Amino acid sequence: MTEDIRAAVAAERRDQAELLSGLTVEQWLAPSLCEGWTVKHVVAHTTLPFRSSVTRVVLETLKSAGRFNHASDRMARKDAQLPASDLLDALKNNIDHPWTPPGGGPAGALSHDVIHGLDITVALGLDRRVPHDRLRIVLDGLKPAHVRYFGADLDGTRLEATDLDWTFGEGEPVRGLAQDLLLLVCGRTLPAGRLS
Repeated sequence: MTEDIRAAVAAERRDQAELLSGLTVEQWLAPSLCEGWTVKHVVAHTTLPFRSSVTRVVLETLKSAGRFNHASDRMARKDAQLPASDLLDALKNNIDHPWTPPGGGPAGALSHDVIHGLDITVALGLDRRVPHDRLRIVLDGLKPAHVRYFGADLDGTRLEATDLDWTFGEGEPVRGLAQDLLLLVCGRTLPAGRLS
């Protein structure tokens, strides 16, 4: 199973590298779904594990009094000053990189890549669908703790995917593509008209 997930991570990174290769300068600088981040900030963030040492990450986290999200934001803002071509090369050259988030394992790495990929494609209005086999791995790992972590307000809401047999939560139904519902769990605000 682990090897299957690692293969899914590599496939997702490969697809994203191809997509990013076709973006214009304006698209790289456009807002993503991550509040306050452009597409370039997101790619700086997702390629951080390939470009930075553990020492840098630890020191930056210590500077942020242990708040990793704060440190991550600061590093993304600094690294977004790199040329887009450098960030893209970091992704292309690390398709098979074994990085996993602390405690997340390979499924956590896939979640990280899928969610941030959607932060880019949905914000840019690109019609990219995450393959269902990859999306299923991410969705199967979701727990109520993720809703709390991301600060999503899903009380009294039942998410129902229209393209997969997947539901999450209890209450009034909200229907849409599974990948859009994943973004709701992650506290993202979607463009109008994507849900019913």
